[in-house]
Amino acid sequence: MSRARSRVADAAAFGGYRLAALTARGLPGFAAQALAPMLGLGASWSNVERRSMIERHLRRADPTLGGIRLRRAVQEAFDSYTRYWLESFRLPHLGGDTVERGMRVHGYEHVVEALEAGNGVILALPHLGGWEWAGRWLVERGHGITVVVEEVEPPELFDWFVDLRQQLGMNVVALGPAAGREVLAALRRNDVVCLLSDRDIQRTGIEVEFFGEVTTLPAGPATLALRTGAPLLPTAVYFTDRTDGHLGVVRPPIDTARSDDGLRADVTRVTRALALELEHLIRRAPHQWHMFQPNWPSDPGYDENTRETV
Repeated sequence: MSRARSRVADAAAFGGYRLAALTARGLPGFAAQALAPMLGLGASWSNVERRSMIERHLRRADPTLGGIRLRRAVQEAFDSYTRYWLESFRLPHLGGDTVERGMRVHGYEHVVEALEAGNGVILALPHLGGWEWAGRWLVERGHGITVVVEEVEPPELFDWFVDLRQQLGMNVVALGPAAGREVLAALRRNDVVCLLSDRDIQRTGIEVEFFGEVTTLPAGPATLALRTGAPLLPTAVYFTDRTDGHLGVVRPPIDTARSDDGLRADVTRVTRALALELEHLIRRAPHQWHMFQPNWPSDPGYDENTRETV
């Protein structure tokens, strides 16, 4: 009976996302932006666990939040996440001129300089704002883009998300045993590799202090940069108030020079430097941080199955 209920729930989720995509694809930007807070309000009040979890994370990012300011920030996080999905559904159907008009970038020269060296470049991003718009923008500029994504349940929904991103011109790699080999090949092609780096899904990463509390972050970004020579650029893409507006911020490369202490020590050093950079990027707009899952050992549910459901 429980398996049957699970299949029904999976089918409903898959059908719901496909219906939302069909509805959103024809929306003009101003309408999608106006719709996001209404849908975000429903999402917030229908999911008490996620609301409680993002509240914990927002207080880590900004300890001054409390009372009505905290409640507003929590709701804005749901609104931002809703805008992210509406935008993702619209992106395959938007023209290149629209994508270009909707994007401003500070620090793009770091990407250009990295690619001129020929070893590819790694963008280490938090789950924040509208990064897929920036991915499409990079594709429009002629760059090869490889993204590593976590699998979601049900599998049919994950496959559909992969197809959605491939329509944007991205090479999609599922997180798993084969991901490292595929990412190395992408860097050899001089691709831009995008890694969401603020959550250690597999719980096998490097211990860091992140927003004043010990947790782990994935070792992949640092390991790849140290092994390949590809520059590691902390990056975030923020929504702006302008219709279809986005601001990309690319930070200077993290120091990935090899030391005499060995690879493990270097990976730890680089990952801890990345944690500080991610803190800086998230604190610019914590209400756009889409971290609705447990991310610290003190969070309820941290030790449970970490595979994502949407």
